[in-house]
Amino acid sequence: MTSTTTIPTATTDKSKLSPVDNHKQAAKHNEEAAKHHNEAVKHHDAGNEEKAIKSTVIASGHHAIAGEHQNELNKHHALKTK
Repeated sequence: MTSTTTIPTATTDKSKLSPVDNHKQAAKHNEEAAKHHNEAVKHHDAGNEEKAIKSTVIASGHHAIAGEHQNELNKHHALKTK
């Protein structure tokens, strides 16, 4: 049996989302990244480096997308601060 993994994509135009939606999306992707990091730990402990690497790469993708949402929030808040 083969497993399928959903790789995160950054197709949403984050500048069109509300600040609340950007916060929600950043949180969602950070939570997904944490999940995959925890999977990587389990794979490392089991001696399965290939699976650990795959989980790490997926986590990194989620971190990147969360960062994009955070960048939009930074721009939003910078423009509101005087």
